[in-house]
Amino acid sequence: MDNDKNCLMTEETFHSYVQPRVISLTIMFVVLIIITGCAVGPNFQRPTSPNVDRYTTQPLPAQTTSINIKGGEMQRFLQDMDIPGQWWMLFHSKPLNDLIEQALKANPDLEAAQAALRVARENVYAQQGAFFPGIGANFNPTRQQISGELSSPLANGSNIFSLHTALVSVAYVPDVFGGNRRQVESLKAQADSQRFQLEATYLTLTSNVVAAAIQEAALRGQIKATKRIIDIQSQLLKLLQIQYEAGQIASGDVAAQEAALAQAQAALPPLEKQLAQQRDLLARLAGRFPSQTQTGEFEISSLQLPQDLPVSLPSKLVEQRPDVRSAEEQLHSASAEIGVSIANRLPNITLNANAGTSATAINQLFTQGTGFWALAGNLTQPIYQGGTLLHRQHAAEAAYDQTAAQYRSTVLTACQNVADTLHAIQSDAEALKAAVSSERAADKSLSIARQQLESGDISYLALLNAEQTYQQAVINVVQALSNRYADTAALFQALGGGWWNRPDVPTEVGQ
Repeated sequence: MDNDKNCLMTEETFHSYVQPRVISLTIMFVVLIIITGCAVGPNFQRPTSPNVDRYTTQPLPAQTTSINIKGGEMQRFLQDMDIPGQWWMLFHSKPLNDLIEQALKANPDLEAAQAALRVARENVYAQQGAFFPGIGANFNPTRQQISGELSSPLANGSNIFSLHTALVSVAYVPDVFGGNRRQVESLKAQADSQRFQLEATYLTLTSNVVAAAIQEAALRGQIKATKRIIDIQSQLLKLLQIQYEAGQIASGDVAAQEAALAQAQAALPPLEKQLAQQRDLLARLAGRFPSQTQTGEFEISSLQLPQDLPVSLPSKLVEQRPDVRSAEEQLHSASAEIGVSIANRLPNITLNANAGTSATAINQLFTQGTGFWALAGNLTQPIYQGGTLLHRQHAAEAAYDQTAAQYRSTVLTACQNVADTLHAIQSDAEALKAAVSSERAADKSLSIARQQLESGDISYLALLNAEQTYQQAVINVVQALSNRYADTAALFQALGGGWWNRPDVPTEVGQ
């Protein structure tokens, strides 16, 4: 009897003392693994900034040339100037501001980029779930009949019985070598890359709207100039017809003027076609169908040329350009994938715990004597996979090298964009000055030639040459003006568009 009592005390001691401590030690061991676990693979280091202090071979001048017409103002290059988040407002055009606001609300390309960012963020959250144990519950009711040749598991000896089992299982894979941490790091970098791609889409959309509006204004200017040329040609034709009727010129001169007038008139329909197509483009950018209500009309005279132009240093450009930042995050993701591939070659630990209750009647579940539990661990070490895991690591390392080269290419392209635009802005100012001077001289020459023709001092061929010179000069002025506005907008785009100054821009993946 005493021996039975001692055995009973031993069993009670095990259940009341040893068992809880085994579970506690197991939990402590798991926590220790998590805390002391290291993340294998390289830690990402941001690429160094470009070791140059300017974009062009020669230092930039402090300002451009100017000429006394609207749009011919002097522009200053300022290295310490920041870019406003809504840089297009520097053109001081309410129709342009309204159109961009509409585009930001309804453009499907921007909506698609926003949805892509949400997808990337949800993938991060999904992967973070692997940091926690997986818990499942199971209830299994069965009705069984045991063969009469076998012993019944029940105390009453019945061969037909019901069995109800309720089970809670816990499975956990400790991130001992940081494989999951590296995977989360990679996905976070991809989400950040997608965030910068969203900013690139935003910048591209707003820049395209500004460029399209400027192009529409240029087309309207060319149409207006062409109509003015047609009026001049028509007036000269009437003058020549009068002189022909008076016998002062030959019929060939009249025919030549008619041909010149027809040529000027033939230039008008293609311009009107381009204008109609430009309006269709603006409607699409604004998220509308071409048949829907059109936006306000744009004229060069309604736009104000920004006179202060930012010139960020190349070291700052890599922080500002969304495409460069996106490429950097892709590089970060590729770096983390190396760690994932290394972790896949190392031992993998799995911990499992089950606890439940089983009874022949459902109302007996969770009663004394029906419970059971189990703790298990599993250690798996890949030994031979035919070189698969090793070559996957080599592939991840090669992918990193590829992404690093793509990043450098993106940086070089960004600096080229800025340099090209700076060259263009300086050239545009000079071209406009020359075009205006040429137009004024051509206008004066045409006026003199017309007076001389009326007095019979020159031939019609001299007048025709003056007409053609004036016609080309007028078109050149319109194009030179539009180039100044377009390249100014391109500079803001090339420098990143000031997205960092917008209050709606999140700074982290979780925002």
